[in-house]
Amino acid sequence: MKVNVHKAEFLLSAVKKEHYPVTSMPEVAFIGRSNVGKSSMINKILNRKNFARVSQKPGKTVTINFYNIDDKLMLVDLPGYGYAQASHGERKAMTGIIGDYLSERRQLMQVILLVDCRHKPTQDDKDMARAIKSSGGQLVVFATKSDKLGKMALEKNLEMLIEELDLEDGDILIPFSTQNTEGAETFWDYIYDFILEDE
Repeated sequence: MKVNVHKAEFLLSAVKKEHYPVTSMPEVAFIGRSNVGKSSMINKILNRKNFARVSQKPGKTVTINFYNIDDKLMLVDLPGYGYAQASHGERKAMTGIIGDYLSERRQLMQVILLVDCRHKPTQDDKDMARAIKSSGGQLVVFATKSDKLGKMALEKNLEMLIEELDLEDGDILIPFSTQNTEGAETFWDYIYDFILEDE
């Protein structure tokens, strides 16, 4: 079942489970450190420029944002983690918001981890990768900002990510850039193969 990406709408923002939308659509959530490019990726895969608000300041997104795609799929933008300038209380609240959604949302079909391909994964990235795998889900990692590296440097860094995140057979690692359509096309290939294949 194909989705019409032109029929996309921002549904709501939530900070607690009582605010989550009441739907039966499968959900795909994006998670990663602050400023890794979650909103930019959502804009790219939907072929929109300003659909998901892109913050210039890390840690600005502090809500869970739900996007309804053609009444067939929900994309969920989770708050970024690991923002160094956030207070202990802010980080604790953020962890709670993210944890509640990941552990209790029945419609959640896949968590997609975003990491910056230019740098080694943070400890938070590694912990999140382990959490996704320990929950029984498939580990899908998009390496963002791939256009910032040359071909050889990108290949080297992708190998580094495989090692640092302990990726194994069955795990998926995809380079992603907002400057071309290849990563967006690969995202939708994944969605149709694994999320909407039985629809």
